[in-house]
Amino acid sequence: MCNLYSHTSARQAVIDFTRAMKVAGDVGNLEPQPGIFPDYSAPVVRNVEGGRELAKARWGMPSPSFALKGRKTDSGVTNVRNTKSPHWRRWLGIEHRCVVPFNSFSEYETVKGKKVPVWFALDDSRPLSVFAGIWTSWTSVRKLKEGEVTADLFGFLTTEPNDIVAPIHPKAMPVILTEPDEIEAWLTQPWETAKDLQRPLPDGCLQIVARGDRRDGEGD
Repeated sequence: MCNLYSHTSARQAVIDFTRAMKVAGDVGNLEPQPGIFPDYSAPVVRNVEGGRELAKARWGMPSPSFALKGRKTDSGVTNVRNTKSPHWRRWLGIEHRCVVPFNSFSEYETVKGKKVPVWFALDDSRPLSVFAGIWTSWTSVRKLKEGEVTADLFGFLTTEPNDIVAPIHPKAMPVILTEPDEIEAWLTQPWETAKDLQRPLPDGCLQIVARGDRRDGEGD
């Protein structure tokens, strides 16, 4: 379950790669984020009226109601696997799909009883890629001290791990889109077509680029 990733690419690189036509007012210059944790604000590219938009949202979609029993806050669900669930189906239409720019992502390995981050990327240069995501605007209490807020939220899909991720995290890996036509399909095609993108990267298409740190690619 990916709960830590890095995004360090320049704003224009994201715009060019995703073919975003608009930029939301809160995006700014997109300063590098070498360690993005759940509930952090991070860039997404989504469909809005008038075109594809680069925006920021908080990482963690609304939790299912059964997971909130007895809880006063909802910190959100970062990774979405079961797209047949009624809870997630409402957000699988084109209007709620997004892509999430990243340069590397982390899964935790247990070493001598401690959780150690292991960082994966397409190669050592950590090229820009995207996760296949969903987003929504939602009113909830994310943190008690913050109180009730209405915020744009996002999460990304997961699938079976490929041969590089499986030895570290045998249950899942994020759904990664590396080609412009895959991004186009995710953001424009009906679910019956887009659902085929929920699959692991082919074996050999990732590599381990770092171990031990909770931040990666700083200064790239």
